[in-house]
Amino acid sequence: MSEHNSPPQTEQPSPKKRSLGARIAIGAAVIVTGLATSLVLIILFALTMAYPNLPDIDAITSYNPKMPLRIYTADHVLIGEFGEERRNVVRFQEIPDVMKKAVLAIEDDRFYEHGGVDYLGILRAALHNLTGGAKQGASTITQQVARNFFLSSEQTFKRKIYEILLAWKIEQNLTKDQILEVYMNQIYLGQRAYGFSSAAQIYFGKALKDVTLAEAAMLAGLPKAPSAYNPVANPKRATVRQQYILQRMKQLGYISEAQFEQARTEELQVKTDSSDFGVHAEYVAEMARQLVYEQFKEETYTRGLNVYTTITKADQDAAYLSLRRGVMDYEKRHGYRGPEAIVELPANKEAAEELIEKKLSEHPASDDLLVAMVLDATPKQVRAVLASGEEIRIEEAGLSFAASSLSAKAPANKRIQRGAVIRVMQEGKNWIVTQMPEVQSAFVAASTTDGAIKALVGGFDYNLNKFNHVTQAWRQPGSSFKPFIYSASLEKGFSPATMIADEPISFDAGQTGGQAWEPKNYDGKYEGPMTMRKGLTKSKNMISIRILHKIGAKYGQEYTTRFGFLPEKNPPYLTLALGAGAVTPLQLAGAYAVFANGGYKINPYLIAKITDASGKVLAQAKPDTAGNEASRVIDERNAFLMDSMMKDVVRYGTAAKAMVLKRTDLAGKTGTTNDSVDAWFAGYQAKLVGIAWIGFDQPRNLGNRETGGGLALPIWIGYMQKALKDIPIEERPLPQGIVQINGDYYYVENQPGTFDPGAPPVIEE
Repeated sequence: MSEHNSPPQTEQPSPKKRSLGARIAIGAAVIVTGLATSLVLIILFALTMAYPNLPDIDAITSYNPKMPLRIYTADHVLIGEFGEERRNVVRFQEIPDVMKKAVLAIEDDRFYEHGGVDYLGILRAALHNLTGGAKQGASTITQQVARNFFLSSEQTFKRKIYEILLAWKIEQNLTKDQILEVYMNQIYLGQRAYGFSSAAQIYFGKALKDVTLAEAAMLAGLPKAPSAYNPVANPKRATVRQQYILQRMKQLGYISEAQFEQARTEELQVKTDSSDFGVHAEYVAEMARQLVYEQFKEETYTRGLNVYTTITKADQDAAYLSLRRGVMDYEKRHGYRGPEAIVELPANKEAAEELIEKKLSEHPASDDLLVAMVLDATPKQVRAVLASGEEIRIEEAGLSFAASSLSAKAPANKRIQRGAVIRVMQEGKNWIVTQMPEVQSAFVAASTTDGAIKALVGGFDYNLNKFNHVTQAWRQPGSSFKPFIYSASLEKGFSPATMIADEPISFDAGQTGGQAWEPKNYDGKYEGPMTMRKGLTKSKNMISIRILHKIGAKYGQEYTTRFGFLPEKNPPYLTLALGAGAVTPLQLAGAYAVFANGGYKINPYLIAKITDASGKVLAQAKPDTAGNEASRVIDERNAFLMDSMMKDVVRYGTAAKAMVLKRTDLAGKTGTTNDSVDAWFAGYQAKLVGIAWIGFDQPRNLGNRETGGGLALPIWIGYMQKALKDIPIEERPLPQGIVQINGDYYYVENQPGTFDPGAPPVIEE
């Protein structure tokens, strides 16, 4: 038997099996094709039905966003912004290239190539979302514009279709540059900032045209998630994204390697306080806001109004710094009250850091008065950590103010110890312990010519106390009210040379309107007969009281209304001679301006003009001015004599400290109320009046040795030192109807030998 070798045979499918597989494949293809066709038909039908019903895009083509109210100084420095949306619209050509490129690099680098929709990006995002993980979008800048104006941000198929359709429609109606301009003005970037121009101001305190490459990259990272990449709230995450954007810009050829390296290592100065405008004029901004709202109501915050105030940056800075210095000098004289709080810090470092951060956030900084947590303390050194995380050491000299609280004998709640929350400030390179003041203060300066307010500080810190003491605090003016009583007496025949007895006097209840009264001089000393001029120079209470007693309290009250004082706030009793009524610092400024300008009543005002967003003037101030006889309230001669007497107060009297300014054209009057509750100085140069006040919100004694000359006058001097620096000395001409006899001035009709007021040569009653 023989064997036959043959190749193996391949089994062929039967015709029956072959026909079954083909049918399945063909069927599947038909189904897929049918489904695809149906899907296309459905989409085409949806597009056909949806496109005509898309919203009109006039909101974009006629772009008119909500614009906030902005407040400026007279020299155009921004001091306040109010509105739900903080926005500053800029034209495309005004946006720096570095900002445009940073945005395009991270948001849509093919912006100028596609027709509004990036199909590859959509496909990529769809595949990613189908495979799970965090959802991705593929929206172009045009699609983001569509969404921001017309749609929600939810990621659904329906919303995406509408977004695509709107993007097409926008691209058909606007150029690419116009679309990018709208986007860069409309997008939300955190901190209530809409648009990159507003964000540049809020985060970096500068105009958009001035941002650096590094700053532009930081801002460009905000649109994706303003809260997550906020350089104030999340500096680390913001920096990571900024670095990624710089890398993208380099990869795309937008910047060179050298530019990349420089920007990558640049240290950014981010504003931690978005409401910080570089000028402390918070009380001014709030006053302006209230005045504008009275006229424009809710439109105030959306119409893009620009308000130009009368204050200047230089004057406001001088007033703010001088007031703060005056208040802190008072604090230094009155002892350390102890830490603001004491907490028990855990031994665990991480737990301690977390507690420190939490507790320090409850005690906000006040400009240069920073809050710190004590880590350890001895009488010779305190180690503490600031809210920023910086650790500082305070040596012996910086501890002198709080020395009593570093003693082992100090009460537990007054002792500076581990866990104590204290206030510190830096003087040069050294740190010192200080404290937040309890006392309040106010300062206002205005033009004596038309009343334009040049500087206004309503309190020590607006963020801690929004009560405006310049306009809202009704306080006793004390001796600063005496000049108005003296002025009244000049119209009754008195002169600066009239002799008046500086001797004790008493009145019964009927004369005072209350109870029996035995007034005293501030120092308890009496010098016998003296001229009225000397009585004002030395602020003698007995002299003022005898004057008012002689001319009549009712006449005195009526006369003072010429200066703007309210009769209901200043009742007609003899106590009016010592300023026992009530005035505001702003009232006092307007009143003292009358003496400065020759007898004209001017009304202090704050707003010079209001314009709309396009610059059209909507309102312009038209103040009363000195020189307009319709505004005259006292004789020019009266103003001259009062000015002459108050110049002596500055040269030789209670305000002699002001001679440090080395000027001969300064006049004014100190004021200290009963029990040293209020301290004032009201003074002026011919063209500028200033009022300074110090006191507690809940009236109480400032200290037995505290006076207007010691407390308020230094604030006034500090301001005038800057404000009058380049102003020439102005000598006052002698008005007609005034004669000079034996070294003093008289009305020509009241000169010695021509007038007898019906009283003894020395007024004693």
